[in-house]
Amino acid sequence: MKAEAADEVSRRGTIRETWSKAIDFLLACIGFSVGLGNVWRFPYLCFKNGGGAFLIPYFLSVIFGGIPLFYLEVAIGQFMSQGGLQAWKIVPLFQGIGLSSCIIVFFLNCYYNVILAWAFYYFFASFTSELPWQGCNHTWNTPSCSLNFSQTSLETGRPLDTLTDPVTEYWENKVLAITDGIDDVGILKWDLTLCLLLAWVVVYLCICKGIKSSGKVMYVTATSPYLFMVILLVRNSMLDGAADGVEFYLKPNLTKLGETTVWVDAGTQIFFSSSIALGTLTALGSYNKFTHNSYRDSILFACVNSGTSFFAGFIVFTILGFMAKQQGKSIGQVAESGPGLAFIAYPSAVAQMPLAPLWSVFFFLMLILLGLDSQFVGVEGVVTTIVDQYPETFRKGWRKEILTAVCCAIMFLIGLSMVSEGGMYVFQVFDYYTGSRIIMLVAFFELVAISYVYGIRRFYENVVMMVGHSWMRHTLPYMLICWTVLAPIFCMAVFVLSTIDYSELTYSRPGHRMYVYPPWGVAIGWTMAGFAAIWIPVVGLYNFCRYGATWEVFKLLLVPYSLEKHQKRPADENERCLHHLLQERQLASAGSVTCQNGGYVADAESNVYQISSL
Repeated sequence: MKAEAADEVSRRGTIRETWSKAIDFLLACIGFSVGLGNVWRFPYLCFKNGGGAFLIPYFLSVIFGGIPLFYLEVAIGQFMSQGGLQAWKIVPLFQGIGLSSCIIVFFLNCYYNVILAWAFYYFFASFTSELPWQGCNHTWNTPSCSLNFSQTSLETGRPLDTLTDPVTEYWENKVLAITDGIDDVGILKWDLTLCLLLAWVVVYLCICKGIKSSGKVMYVTATSPYLFMVILLVRNSMLDGAADGVEFYLKPNLTKLGETTVWVDAGTQIFFSSSIALGTLTALGSYNKFTHNSYRDSILFACVNSGTSFFAGFIVFTILGFMAKQQGKSIGQVAESGPGLAFIAYPSAVAQMPLAPLWSVFFFLMLILLGLDSQFVGVEGVVTTIVDQYPETFRKGWRKEILTAVCCAIMFLIGLSMVSEGGMYVFQVFDYYTGSRIIMLVAFFELVAISYVYGIRRFYENVVMMVGHSWMRHTLPYMLICWTVLAPIFCMAVFVLSTIDYSELTYSRPGHRMYVYPPWGVAIGWTMAGFAAIWIPVVGLYNFCRYGATWEVFKLLLVPYSLEKHQKRPADENERCLHHLLQERQLASAGSVTCQNGGYVADAESNVYQISSL
């Protein structure tokens, strides 16, 4: 995916890249959407929330929350041609949304690459004649390990629920070497540490040149995983018990719909897999040309994103049905409902195939490819925020590459806490508090800022300016309803429900063991979440005080900081903004006498300048 220099040079005198082909943005989004959020988190939440019942609130969330908010963020980035804090100069009072989103995606990057480290670990472990999780004769196995639960129970008289399979024991005892709690983090696992380092090196090499380098990689990472997914599904469908798994997946347990956690998880999942409220969509949209039809791309993205999640569910539940049949358990009991589900169900599926090590290599290579393009976008979102904030500093020479390396190094160091023997408990804290409910609150403020401060009619006309005469403009009234009414209600309802039905963080272990986090661990999680959200009011207050703390300044904080000529409607030509105020103050401090008259400034020599050109 090549990028070319933008045709226009911004007011700051720096050149910004744009996608060179119309399809590049869509491919970048698809490459991002087909990620671990689809094949790891979505099946995990289905499993947690009773299978098919979860699909109902999930697809409602897509229609009323996912698609409208996805396009809202893309359109803001495309309209402003900036990412991060600079994009939210569209409403300076809410500029903190950009900083909050950047902090959330920073936390997300820290723990998301740990999943890639696990995938690399399994990838390298697959280069053997017999997969290490196929038998019970290894040093990490316990006397409870069994390949056939029913037979072992008959021979030993042990209850079925006291037995564990070799795949689970390999994950718990070998890969994680998990301790008893977060207060016992143990030592760093050198093998996982090296895998994490490799993951970050690969990410850096792929994004160090920005969209010029990461775009080319996405042509492969966005398409190749589908081939592996189809092959796995075909093979899984031939396993005994696969039909039971599909039935569990598709048959809704309607009583689950009365549980608020099902709706909360559905809302947060579509936001998580689409990267809403993380600032990454604004960054991707900012590389579009102004008249690119990103509305069309957003609809296609939503279809591919949700379709991939739905498809991945079949792969997971067919193997869960097989595992339940083998172990003589119900599907609801067959595997731990947690982040490790993908590293238990999937390895078990691969182990059933002929030439299992070969297929395992290809499968975990697919997982790595799935995770990489998602990680590209996340890291690019952080880097873009910083570069757009200080373009004169970082768009020179190798400075952006150095900045990217520093960001990757910092996130790697934080990730080290998650590859220790107690790292899974730290991972859970990051995922539970920074990757779920807090993004609903940020999304709510995005909707308020655009719909009720910037003005929904004005934003609608801005979108029409970008979409042009496409037939899709006739569907925009639906977006207006979602942006002003449905999506804000949806976001706030899910956030409130998650607060009311809040339960302390726990971690499920095999054998029906449940670890409850200590109060100090929960406090750390809430501190991280609060640290991300607090910047919305803090930055707004800072801007108010910074520009003078007057009623005039407050009113100017409600309109864009400054717009280029192609961004303005006829009604915006003489609109006064903060940029004008600062120019007037500069002229005044230089000994000029300023007077406002229809958007013009006159200096002491009676030379007249149009303020919009300053």
